[in-house]
Amino acid sequence: MLLLVDLDGVVYRQTETVPGVPSVLTARAAAGDDVVYVTNNATAYHTDYQPRLAAHGAPIGPDRVITSARASAQWIREQMPAVTRVLAVGASGLDRELREAGFDVVTVGGWAAAGHPDAVVVGLDPQMSYLRIAAAADCVRAGAAFIATNRDPMFPTETGFRPGAGAVVAAVATASRTEPRVVIGKPGPYLLEVGARSVGADLHTAVMIGDSMSDIAAGKAVGARTVLILTGVTTKAMADALADDQRPTRIAADAAELEVALRELAAAI
Repeated sequence: MLLLVDLDGVVYRQTETVPGVPSVLTARAAAGDDVVYVTNNATAYHTDYQPRLAAHGAPIGPDRVITSARASAQWIREQMPAVTRVLAVGASGLDRELREAGFDVVTVGGWAAAGHPDAVVVGLDPQMSYLRIAAAADCVRAGAAFIATNRDPMFPTETGFRPGAGAVVAAVATASRTEPRVVIGKPGPYLLEVGARSVGADLHTAVMIGDSMSDIAAGKAVGARTVLILTGVTTKAMADALADDQRPTRIAADAAELEVALRELAAAI
């Protein structure tokens, strides 16, 4: 069974481990399940997650983390082969993923100063400033393709919620009066498709485990079964209020209920 697992709010909340979840995933991996992490977070390079996940006690191997930054670089390479220069609005992980994919990456300046970039890729940018928004909007207005890594409005931390990439994307969209050409991350299907391809697995036998409705929507979009775990952005009251067509296959309040849900879903294959 392929387990597609979100990170923030599922495995950890920044430095805090979500109790029991890494142990459940480790047991599933030992039983033969493929565990692939699919995260909308575009701030870090994908291999940087390996020591972090190991420190939380989660199972991790080579090429088992698909970030929206990594998937964005891959999507542009597949769908827009003429793109060579990219203005990156985000953290260092986004820059590195784009460079590794072969793009000439610039991070400052407007349309002329940045060398007339072919695309603007926007993710979570902890160093966001007025001038960075202005530069991105200038390039989009001049004709650069606007690519959003994701539109998550917020993400959970151990002390509360923080603005997500969606806040940065909204600023650029407002300033440029242009909506993104594509949003790579969840709730779209592409991130999960890349995750399944990375291990040669069939999405129709997969289980998407997430803490948000964007995770569940992405799972539904690719025909996977879904588990909503209430350890991140979704509360029990929110889950109880879901319409029938939005409801996940299973809802787990914590790691113990997640373990039961995965055991039942594995038996149903």
